Amino acid sequence: MSRPQPGRYQSRRLVRRLAGPLLAMTCLLATLSGVVVLAVVLGAVVTAAMSHRAELGRPEPSKGAPVAEARELLGFLGTLTGQIQPSDPNLDHDYGYRVGIVGSLWLMGLVTVIAIPIGIGSAVFLEEYTPRGWIRRAIQTNIANLAGVPSVVYGLLGLAVFRDAFGNPKLALGATLWTGGLTLSLLVLPLVVMATQEALRMVPNSLRQAALALGATRWQVVRDHVLPAALPGIMTGTILALSRAIGETAPLIVVGAATSLLVVPRTPSDSYTALPVQIYTDAMDSKDPYHTVAAGGILILLALLLMMNATAILLRNRFAHQTRG
Repeated sequence: MSRPQPGRYQSRRLVRRLAGPLLAMTCLLATLSGVVVLAVVLGAVVTAAMSHRAELGRPEPSKGAPVAEARELLGFLGTLTGQIQPSDPNLDHDYGYRVGIVGSLWLMGLVTVIAIPIGIGSAVFLEEYTPRGWIRRAIQTNIANLAGVPSVVYGLLGLAVFRDAFGNPKLALGATLWTGGLTLSLLVLPLVVMATQEALRMVPNSLRQAALALGATRWQVVRDHVLPAALPGIMTGTILALSRAIGETAPLIVVGAATSLLVVPRTPSDSYTALPVQIYTDAMDSKDPYHTVAAGGILILLALLLMMNATAILLRNRFAHQTRG
């Protein structure tokens, strides 16, 4: 057998040596660009929230005092969080987000109760009980297509089915929290199903086979082995679904969420508004003070989202630790 000539594969070795660092540098630049864009957007929102103090009746802190600036911003956000009625006569409607925050929490509670169990149950049925075939492939294709449908389409569906009940006043739910919660549940249901299916697929088949070999039933395998092993992935999908639901505006406007409301909802049958809807209303106002209020609402929404995600991540890590233990 003849030996390869010297230098015959030199060019390919050079390409391989350069390809790795080049790919790593490209990924690093992509990551940094995303972080920079996020930091710029967040900085712009914070700057907008700190501006127009005179119009909102807030005192100017001393320059060069970041602690005073941060304390003043937190005080402004606290005012927005707990206030309903306007305190400035120059503002012709509310500049508090208390009603919207309570409405958003109600909606997230309804989505958690409705969409999460149905989504997990559907995924378990498709992965653990449905045999492979064209029926399963058709269902999977439809679920994937539903995940890409624009949110306003779900708003139109909720308007026809839940709010108006196809013109039947006895079944119509009206512009209530039930309508908003059911509409958002339909919106995030495909995401929950797909994320749960991926988590179930990550569970090794050897775990199922070992349990079945020891005499466990299919339900016992799913309940005692598959679901605990897949729970961290399921929690991740739940976090993503709720994160999308809490920031939706278009479907809630379509189904009749109020843009301004002075009464905090106490039951799912009450009228409601949501924090993103109020932020959108204030951002579209022509007056500069409302732009500052909208920026503060965005920060409140981000803080609420981070608290929800942090709680879900802590629960996920705790379940994952118990499963490994």
